[in-house]
Amino acid sequence: MRAIALLLVVVGVVGLVFGGIGYSRQKTVFDFGGVRATATEHRTLPIAPILGIVALVGGVALLVAEKRKA
Repeated sequence: MRAIALLLVVVGVVGLVFGGIGYSRQKTVFDFGGVRATATEHRTLPIAPILGIVALVGGVALLVAEKRKA
């Protein structure tokens, strides 16, 4: 349960600070014989600020609930 809580906290912070999670993907555009052309595609998975807040609060609540049980 602690791992899920920490994941929610991290996703919430990333969503609030960066507005989303960015990633790059390399794609082969042209491949003929010994010639290869590739393109790097940059994409962002947007996270709305309200979802970042909900994830952050949910993660903190799970951490606090886990500490109260112990």
